[in-house]
Amino acid sequence: MRRLGLVLLVAAATLVGCGDDGGTEGTITVFAAASLTDVFEELADAFEEANPGTTVELSFGPSSGLVTQITEGAPADVIATAATSNMEDLAEADALEGEPVDFATNRLELAVPAGNPGGVDGLDDLADEELVVGLCNEEVPCGRFAREALDAAGVEASIDTDEEDVRALLTKVEAGEVDVGVVYRTDVQAAGDAVEGVVIPDDENVVATYPIATVEGAANGEGAEAFIAFVLSAAGQAALAQAGFEPAP
Repeated sequence: MRRLGLVLLVAAATLVGCGDDGGTEGTITVFAAASLTDVFEELADAFEEANPGTTVELSFGPSSGLVTQITEGAPADVIATAATSNMEDLAEADALEGEPVDFATNRLELAVPAGNPGGVDGLDDLADEELVVGLCNEEVPCGRFAREALDAAGVEASIDTDEEDVRALLTKVEAGEVDVGVVYRTDVQAAGDAVEGVVIPDDENVVATYPIATVEGAANGEGAEAFIAFVLSAAGQAALAQAGFEPAP
């Protein structure tokens, strides 16, 4: 089934390719939120296979950090963030070519080490000072959303560590260095058997909306548009769904 999925992705990437020979050329530099790591690596592989001579260079990190890099002149063709507010910052800085497009949504989930040694069963447990609690830094989307969820639940968390992005926090959960961390549902799925997920009820949860756009002055604007079209294609959306993302509003 995985091989079939790759074949379908490659076929879709071929259809959305551009250029005189029907495919892209050169390097496409994509900046993307850390929570997109696994699915964007899959999409990039399929895009490259469908477009010989094209390389997709991926750079992952906290959305706020990626925005800072671009506004300070870092070369990029595509930007995909985990929050619309970060993309709005780029728009206000005139750093985008055209309008951003929302391509996916995500939800928060509690991640605990395999076996749930801390016995965590909800957001209330993050107030337990005997547990090692981890959040993302409040400047990045996963940290800001986690604090919104805690406020909605009326919980004052006993925070032991603030990580730079969601994957850094997930790594600490996998290693058993923290008893519970607030990440995205897709990160729990990506971790496999290394972690377990504890669902956050909808009335306490926060939905993250992911926009994507071409960066102003992109060195490979044509390639950027083709890659974005691939993400928005039926096959690209199916890959995102399989990774645990939900459709855009």
